[in-house]
This record gives sequence, C-alpha cells and structure tokens, in this order.
Amino acid sequence: MSSQNELPDELWRKILEIGTKASNFTYKDLCCVSISCRRLHRLSDEGSLWSYLLSVDFPNQISSPPSSSSPKSLYKIRFERERERKLLAHKRAVLRKESQVSEHLRKLRKFEVRLRDEREKLKSAVSELSNLHKVRQASVALNVWQPEVVRGRQKQMVEQCVVPVESRVRALEMEVKLCNQQLKVFDKAYRDEKQRLDTAKEGLKSMKYHPLRDYNLTSNESHENQKKRKKLKTCINSPDKQCKTT
Repeated sequence: MSSQNELPDELWRKILEIGTKASNFTYKDLCCVSISCRRLHRLSDEGSLWSYLLSVDFPNQISSPPSSSSPKSLYKIRFERERERKLLAHKRAVLRKESQVSEHLRKLRKFEVRLRDEREKLKSAVSELSNLHKVRQASVALNVWQPEVVRGRQKQMVEQCVVPVESRVRALEMEVKLCNQQLKVFDKAYRDEKQRLDTAKEGLKSMKYHPLRDYNLTSNESHENQKKRKKLKTCINSPDKQCKTT
C-alpha cells in the first residue's frame, strides 16, 4: 500500500487512461477499480474517462452533457435506457417465439386430425374391399357344386350386394392406394412440423433461461423447501426444542 501512495495522481490518471483507451477497459472494469481504494475511486470518477466510454459504448448518441450532469451520470442514464431497450427487445423476441410455438402446435393438431380421418377412411375402404372380395368369391363358387346350406349362404351374400362388384373393387383398390400415399405425406409433414416445434421450444427455453432461476423446480419441491425453511427457523428461535429434519 505504501508503494501505491508514493505514485502521484498524474501517474495513476495516466494508467487509467491507458487502460481505458488502449486496453479496452469497460465500465465494469472501471467500476471494479473504483472500489479498490478511495484514491482510485476519486480518480476513476474523472470526466475524461467516462467521456471516452460514452463515445465508445454509445457512438450514435453523441451530445454534450448538461452542465449539471457529469459524464459518469450521463453514462448511467444512457446505460439504463439501453438496458431497458434491450429488455423490451428481448420480451418482443420471446413473444414472437411463443407465437411460433403456438403456430406449430396448431399445425400439429391439424395434421393429427388429417391423419386420423385418413386412417378411418382407409379402414373403411379396406373393410368394404374385404367384403367385396368375399362376394366375388361367393359368386364364383356358385358355378360349382356345393352343399345346399353353403350354397344358400353364398347366394344370399351375392344377392345382398347392390353394387357392381368388379368396378367397385377397382375403385376401392385405387382409394386404398391413395389413402396410403396420403398417410405417408401427412406422416412426413407431421414429423417435420414436430421437429420444428421441438426446435422452437428449445429456442424459447434458452431465451427464457436465467442462471439465477431454477426453472426445473416443481411446485411440490418448492412447498417442501418452504416447510424445511420454516422448521429450521423454528429450531433457531427455540434451540431447546428437539427439531428433526426429514
């Protein structure tokens, strides 16, 4: 400390100027220096240092400070404005990302409905096609000898069919093929949209992340922590009582 006191203010002032201009001192570095001792606190408040930081950190806001405001006070005002601007910009970005997540969820629900409808349509077509194949087999079987009971059931099945079997079978086979193609298209679109949703959720999570907040803390865990803190406080206030922690 004695060697520091031996250096004159001019030399310390020059050291701070070199650090600010040549070594890229930021406002954080200058504030850290200012709390080291009273002398550096006084020297780090000089207007020339903060005027230079003003010109570097806020080059688009060049204006002479009012006579009642020091460059450091002006820097603080502009810093607070810039921080507020960035905070608002961050909130807008979070809202946009949340809107993207909602849009991806809406599209996913839409694809889920289409997939469900297409599967029902395919199931219905396959069922009708299977029945028509049975009718066609029964129609062919009527041309050969069979027991009367079996022949009667097959004849009843053929008579109950009121549509042209061959043309309807071809139409249903084409419909089944188209349904399978549509299912492949919708399934791929669903998986792609799901991937975009997961990416958007990860982006939103990173935007909302704060190192001092525990987003994984559940309500039950929070409730348990509150109970433990209350019990610990009771133990401190009443040391004679036996307190058991779970």
